[in-house]
Amino acid sequence: MKIMRAHAFGGPDILVLDEVEAPAPGAGQILVRTKAIGVNPVDWKLLSGTAPVLPPLPLVPGGDIAGIVDAVGAGVESVKAGDPVIAHPGLTGCYAEARVMDAAHAAPLPEGFSFAEGASLPLVGLTAWQGLRADGRDLAGLTVLIHNAAGGVGTVAVQMVKARGGRVVATASPANTDFVRALGADEVVDFRTAPVEGRSQDIDILLDLVGNSKETGLWSLVRSGGSVIRIAGGADAAAFEELKGVRAYKVRVRPSGAQLGEIAALASQGLIRAEIALQLPFARAAEALAASKGGHVRGKIVLTVD
Repeated sequence: MKIMRAHAFGGPDILVLDEVEAPAPGAGQILVRTKAIGVNPVDWKLLSGTAPVLPPLPLVPGGDIAGIVDAVGAGVESVKAGDPVIAHPGLTGCYAEARVMDAAHAAPLPEGFSFAEGASLPLVGLTAWQGLRADGRDLAGLTVLIHNAAGGVGTVAVQMVKARGGRVVATASPANTDFVRALGADEVVDFRTAPVEGRSQDIDILLDLVGNSKETGLWSLVRSGGSVIRIAGGADAAAFEELKGVRAYKVRVRPSGAQLGEIAALASQGLIRAEIALQLPFARAAEALAASKGGHVRGKIVLTVD
C-alpha cells in the first residue's frame, strides 16, 4: 500500500510517497481501507520538528480517517468487514491507504455523510466535545464564548453547543461573520476591533482555540464560577488551575470511539454538518499541508484516496 511520510523533519515538501506492505490487524484491532483523510494543523506542526513532543521518524502524519473496515482481529464484535467508519486513532499514521487501529477508536460513518465529510469530523469533533465536557455542566442555558469559531474545531463547537441547548458568542473576522452565524452563533464579535473593556461578565465557558485569550482580556468576560478551556496555546499549562474564581482546564484530545459515536449521532440527525474548505487527492498532501499552514482556513481540508 502507499503511504505519505517524512524521513526527516521539515516543511510540507519533505513528504514522500512510499510503498509498504499492508498491515494486518491484531487482537482487538481493525484494518480500515482509507477513503478520506482529514488534514489538521497538528500535522504540519509535528512534521516541522518544533512541537514540544515529537514522534519518531519516519513520520506518517494524520489523525483523521474515514473508510471501510477491511479486516477485523480476534475478539472484535463492534464492527465487521465492510462497515463504513470514521476514527481518530491518534495524532499520526493516517496519511496511508490503510490503517490498523484499536476497534474501540472507530465509530460509524454518520448517515448521509460522504467519506470526505466523515474524515473532516473526528479530531476536531473530539477536541470540541472533550473540551466542552471538561467543564462538567449541562450546556443547556449556558453562554459559551468560542474564540476562533470559523476554524476546524470552532465550526464543530458552535454546532455542538447549539445542539445541546447553549447560547454561542463567537469570535471571527468580518469575512467570516455570516458563515459563523449560519452555523448557529447567536452573536459574532471581532475583538480585534471591538473593545473588551466594559462588556458584561456573562460568559459561562470560554473555549480558547487561539491561545491568546488571557492576553486579549477575554478571560475577564468569564463570570465567577465559570470555566476557561484551553485548547490551543499553553503547552506547559497545568491540567487544572483556578484563578480569581474561574476554573481553567488544559485539554488535549484523546481517541474515543464511544464519544465519536455520540458526535456521529448528532451529525446523522443533521445537528452537526461538515464544513470542508478544500478537498484534494491524496497525492497532493504537501499542497494540503501548505494550505493549512497558511492559516485562514474556514472549516477543514480533506484528502481523498482513490
